[in-house]
Amino acid sequence: MHIYKTIALLLIMFTNSNLHSYEEGVAKNNDIEIYYRDYGPVDAEPILLVQGLGGQLINWPPHLIEFLIENNFRPIVFDNRDTGLSSRINSDAFSKDKIDNTIVRNYIRYYLRLPIKSEYIIDDMATDAITVLDALDVDTAHVIGISMGGMIAQILVANYPERVKTFTLIASTASTPSPFNGPTRKVRKLLMNRTKNPNATLDERVERSRKIFKEIGYEGIDLNTHEFYENVKISVDRGGVDDTGFGRQITSILGSPNRLDKVKTISAPTLIIHGKQDPLIKVKNAYKAHKLIKNSTLKIIPDMRHLIEPPVFDQFKEDLLIHLNK
Repeated sequence: MHIYKTIALLLIMFTNSNLHSYEEGVAKNNDIEIYYRDYGPVDAEPILLVQGLGGQLINWPPHLIEFLIENNFRPIVFDNRDTGLSSRINSDAFSKDKIDNTIVRNYIRYYLRLPIKSEYIIDDMATDAITVLDALDVDTAHVIGISMGGMIAQILVANYPERVKTFTLIASTASTPSPFNGPTRKVRKLLMNRTKNPNATLDERVERSRKIFKEIGYEGIDLNTHEFYENVKISVDRGGVDDTGFGRQITSILGSPNRLDKVKTISAPTLIIHGKQDPLIKVKNAYKAHKLIKNSTLKIIPDMRHLIEPPVFDQFKEDLLIHLNK
């Protein structure tokens, strides 16, 4: 059982599946370049997957991509701005020599529930996602968003209802995070530690990842493996040595307007999936989203935290298929 769990987590965030062919390209939102991957086939049902905080397009779990392709869907994934091969946003406040002070100031304002100024907001990232569909001449698509990607997807689904067939919201929230509905203190500290040293060595990044995954991943997994180290290295090599984008993405979440009224307008059939043990986005956020979105179904996974490892995915994949085929 422990071996199975170990493999599960290694797959979830850092593994790049080579089992299917795909095409890659760049979509442009004015001067912002968004790098995408289209798994095809072009005659299947398009489904746009929107990644979470710091996540790259290679971080979608292969078991999810495989499942979608096997069921006649066309997964389309992309790097959000400030991650992977997409554009980095130039910001003097988040330069390598100032990022510590910027994060500390924002952290204080977060605790005091004061407005936070950000280089861009979630709405801008939703527009990035639409440009990917436009670049591929996709008129309508199913949409899946996880964590921060779920926040981005909420804006996309609300602002562009004519482009959306169904919506799946995983481990996310309709509210702007606050000390009352956000991460546990331990997880929040681990996330902030990542922003404090954007020039960390590979070994330091691996250790940071181990600590975070231990808290937000499936319980009881051994992360002290060569495979875990190598998969983190793949993500680091692809994303580059400058990790300041992670801090800008956090700021974009905290600096975005409240989405509650906009989320109420979502009319697409919606499946909400959340872990009962999620330490990053508390499960009460899922119940709130379910109340806000009238045409929604809620599924709580008892042993899920924040990720969708195989043992977690097995518990909702049939629900997902039924939802997508409505």
